Amino acid sequence: MSQPVQPPNQPQQPYPGGPVEGNPYAAAPTGTPYGEQPPGAPTGNPYGQQPPAGAPTGNPFAGQPGQPGPDQQGQPGPFGGGTPFAPAPPAPPARSNLAVGVLVALGAAIVAGILYGVLLGSIEREFGYAAVGVGFLVGFAAGKLGGANPVVIAASAVFSVGGVYFGQLIGYAMVMADVAHVPFSEVFFDHFDAVTSIWKEEADFMRYLFLALGAIAAVGGVKKAS
Repeated sequence: MSQPVQPPNQPQQPYPGGPVEGNPYAAAPTGTPYGEQPPGAPTGNPYGQQPPAGAPTGNPFAGQPGQPGPDQQGQPGPFGGGTPFAPAPPAPPARSNLAVGVLVALGAAIVAGILYGVLLGSIEREFGYAAVGVGFLVGFAAGKLGGANPVVIAASAVFSVGGVYFGQLIGYAMVMADVAHVPFSEVFFDHFDAVTSIWKEEADFMRYLFLALGAIAAVGGVKKAS
């Protein structure tokens, strides 16, 4: 006796809309496997929905006291000024030392006059270049320390004339001492009036021109130095 064959059980669907008729890819499930996302959940844009202004961020130093913000530019710092440490003020310009310039002009005139006189007494003649050198040396030294002050310029011109004159007297005294075969100190200090008298007797236009050249060179020396 044969028994009736039961029809095979129908395959059960694992979820609604599952595969039918043996096609595993047909009628794939729709929707999201995770269900509805809560509002404000992160999306694919990592920078979306940033927290409102004023909310704490990942910067531990944001909003800390003492940290200047964009709206605090120009506010006084802890020590005054717009920045915490204000820049140091510029150094004041150096002032021309008037007294030092005049004294230097006097000292340079004495030294240059002595050198000029030794040169004149050695070669027993005068030339203008030496007088110009005396004046330029006096003016340059005074202008280097005293600046181009009108007082310094005037003092340099006067002292240079005195230096050239002093050098000419030394030259005359050296020549007279050599002729008389006496020491230079005896002629220059004991008979200084005789030396000046001879200088006046033999003074001519060229001698006064040398004095003027010394003064002009002194003015140029001051301007060159400053």
